[in-house]
Amino acid sequence: MSKYLVADPHVPGGPRRRPDPAPDGRAAARWLTIVPYAAGVILIAVGIVFGVIAYRMLHDHDSFQQSISKTLPFYVPEPATIFGKDRIYVLLLGLDYDYTANDQPFSSHSRTDTIKVLGIDFPSRSIKLVSILRDTGATINGRQTKINEAYVDGGERLSDQVIGDFIGMPVLESGRHFDRYIIVNPNGLKEFVDAIGGLDVPVTEQMDYDDSWGHLHIHFKPGLVHMNGTQAMGYSRFRHDACSDPCRTQRQDQIIHLVIAKLKANKLDDLLHIGEYIGILNRNVRTNFTFDEEKSVAWAFRNANVADLSNAQTIGYSSTIDSPNGELLVPDAAQKERIVAGLFGQYGNATPAPVAALAAIKPSTIHVVIQNGSGISGLAGSAAQKLKAAGYIVDSVGNADAFSYDVSEIRPASKQPLVGERVRADLGVPAARVSPATDATPGPRSVVTVIVGKDFALAQTVSTSTASPPVHAP
Repeated sequence: MSKYLVADPHVPGGPRRRPDPAPDGRAAARWLTIVPYAAGVILIAVGIVFGVIAYRMLHDHDSFQQSISKTLPFYVPEPATIFGKDRIYVLLLGLDYDYTANDQPFSSHSRTDTIKVLGIDFPSRSIKLVSILRDTGATINGRQTKINEAYVDGGERLSDQVIGDFIGMPVLESGRHFDRYIIVNPNGLKEFVDAIGGLDVPVTEQMDYDDSWGHLHIHFKPGLVHMNGTQAMGYSRFRHDACSDPCRTQRQDQIIHLVIAKLKANKLDDLLHIGEYIGILNRNVRTNFTFDEEKSVAWAFRNANVADLSNAQTIGYSSTIDSPNGELLVPDAAQKERIVAGLFGQYGNATPAPVAALAAIKPSTIHVVIQNGSGISGLAGSAAQKLKAAGYIVDSVGNADAFSYDVSEIRPASKQPLVGERVRADLGVPAARVSPATDATPGPRSVVTVIVGKDFALAQTVSTSTASPPVHAP
C-alpha cells in the first residue's frame, strides 16, 4: 500500500508550502487534523442547553423553572418534524493548515484532510459515519485530482457537489447533495481534548515520527496512554505505519468515540465547563445547523447509547494511479458499493438486548464461521478462541472477502431471535453490526458468520473494567 502522496502545486504569490513527501517517507508530512465531529457536536449541544440553564441559575439567580422557560420551549419538537424527514445526511470537513516562511500557521487555500459523511436516523436514534480518504481520485472542474482539493477550488459548495457525486447522493431541492454541513478548523481537537481533561487512548503499536517543520513529534508505546490535546492531535495525524491513511482514519474515528464516551460519562463536569466548550466550538466549527435544529437533535439523542454513535467505516482503495496532481487512490468498487448501500439502507442500533433474553440462548447450540476482515494477522484466530471459550462451536476460521472491514459484522442465518446479539455480546465488540445472512454472505448459510473487523483489535486492548459484563447461559 503506497504512502507516496504528492501535495498540490504551490499557489503563486502565496505562502510557501513544505516540501512534498518523498517516496521514502523522509520528507515532512502535512499537518493533519481531526476533531470530534458531528457526533460530538450533537452531544455537546445537549450539554449546551443544560449548561445555559445552570449558568442562568448561578449568574442571573434565576430559579430552575425560570431558567428552563428562558432556555427551552415547553415542547421540543422531534427532529423529523423540524427537518421534515426521518433521516438527514451531513457533510463533515476537517481543514488542514501549513506554515509560512516565517513559521506562522495559515489555513488559506486549505484542503480538507478529513472528509466524512454522517447519516443521522431519527426513528432508530442511530448514526452511521463514512470516511473518505483525502487522496481519493475525483474529477474537479474537469481535471482528475484528489478529492480533498474541492474545498480549495470552491469551498463548501463545491465539496458538497464533488463528494455528493462520489457517494451517489441525490440532489435536494436546494441544489445541494447534503442536508447540512459542519466544517472544523485546525486546533479544534487540541483545545477540546484539553478542555475535557484529556483522553485515555489504547495504543496498539509503536509510534515514532518527528516533523520539525510541522512542530509534530509523535512517540507512543503500545498500551493505555493518557493523552493531552497536543498528543491526541498527533496520534490522530500519524500515518507512518503499514497502512498509512486508512489506519489514520481509523484512529480519527477512535478519538471521536472516546470523546463522546467521556462527554456522556462526565455530564456534571461538562455543565461546569460549558462556557469553555461553547467558546471552542465558536472558534473552530462552522455549520449551517440552526440552534433550533441542534437543540432538537441533541434532545432526541440525549440518551443514545455510545455504541450507536460510533458506527464508522472507511472507503478504501484497490490501486493507485499517477496524475499531474500527484498519486490518486482508486476506490475499492465492491467495498464502496457495500458501504454506500449501508449508508442509504436500514439503520439499527447496538443498544444491548435484555440480559435475560440473551442468557436464554445457549452458545453450545450455535455454529459459527469466523472470517478475518481486518487484515490483521491472527485476529480471526483470537476471536475463535474467545467464542470457543464461551461455548460456541467454531466450524471454520479463514479470510473474508476483503480486508477493509473497520467494523465487525455478525450475520446469523438462524431465525432464532437475538442469536446475533448474543454472539456480539460474547465477542466483546458492542458496536459490531448484526444483520441477517444473505446469498452474498461468505460461508455456509446454516451457521452464524462472524466477520472480524479492526474494531475487535481495539476492543482487545480496552480494560476489562470498562467492558460490558459477560452473558451467562442458564
